[in-house]
Amino acid sequence: MNYQWYPGHMMKAKRMMQENIKLIDLVIELVDARIPLSSRNPEIDELGKNKSRIILLNKSDLADNNYNKQWMEYFTAKGFHVVEVNSQKGTGIKSIQGVVQEACKEKIERDRKRGIINRPVRAMVVGIPNVGKSTFINSFCGKACAKTGNKPGVTKGKQWIRLNKNLELLDTPGILWPKFEDQEVGKRLALIGSMNDQILQLEELTMEFIRFMQEHYAGMLSKRYDVSEEGDPFTVLQAICISRKCLTKGEKPDIAKAAAIVLDEFRSGKIGKITLEFPENI
Repeated sequence: MNYQWYPGHMMKAKRMMQENIKLIDLVIELVDARIPLSSRNPEIDELGKNKSRIILLNKSDLADNNYNKQWMEYFTAKGFHVVEVNSQKGTGIKSIQGVVQEACKEKIERDRKRGIINRPVRAMVVGIPNVGKSTFINSFCGKACAKTGNKPGVTKGKQWIRLNKNLELLDTPGILWPKFEDQEVGKRLALIGSMNDQILQLEELTMEFIRFMQEHYAGMLSKRYDVSEEGDPFTVLQAICISRKCLTKGEKPDIAKAAAIVLDEFRSGKIGKITLEFPENI
C-alpha cells in the first residue's frame, strides 16, 4: 500500500504559517507519543528556526512509558524543551506555563532591558492532523476555545487565543508534508489515524500492525483477543474474527470488521500501551 495524503487546504495552511511566523516568539509542537518522530512534520524545523521551541509528547498515556522517557531524553539532547502530556485528561498541562517562561527567558529579558514589561509571549501551536492540538488548547485554556474532533482536518483556519497576560496562542490547521520519503512513516501515521481511513486498505494496515506486535509486543494480542499469535498476520486476524464473532451471514470470517476493531482498539489504548518507533533505531 502506498501512503500519501495532501489535500489542498494543507498547502494553504503552510502558506499561512509562513506568513505568521514573524509574529511568533515560540513554536509549541505537538507530536504523538506513540510515533514521536514520524508525527513531526520536517518542514516545521525550517519554519520555526530561530524561534524558541517546545515539543509536547501528547497522548503519552497510550504509549509505552519506557519509550516516553527515552524520547524525552532524545529531544532534550536536540535542544528542545519537552513535556509529556495527556491533553484529554489534563496530565502535564499545568507544567507548560513554566516551561514557556523558561524557553522564552532570553526574549523576556531582552524586552525587560528595553523597558517592555508584561508583553505576552506569542506562541504558534503546530502539529499534524489528529495529533490533538485542539484538545490541548481547550485543556490548556480551561474552556472550549478551539474546535475538537477525532477526524483529521477539523481546524480549517487560524485563530488567536489569549490565555492570560503572559501568553497568546495561535492555533493552526494540521499539515502533513507533500510526500513521505519513507513509507514506514506513512504507515505509522495511518495506524494512529492521521490519514483518512476511507482512502486506506484497512485489512492490509491491520496485518502490518499485527506483524509489528508479534515482533515487539508478543503476548498482548493473545491477552486481548484470546487467540494464538502463532502464524502469519492473516491467520491471527482470522482467529480474532472468530474470537470476536465477526462473521458474515454465511458464517464466514468478516476480515474487514475484525480489522476495524483491532485498529480502533489500538488507537484507543484498549490493547495496551504501545509505541510504534524507538529512538535506538534512528
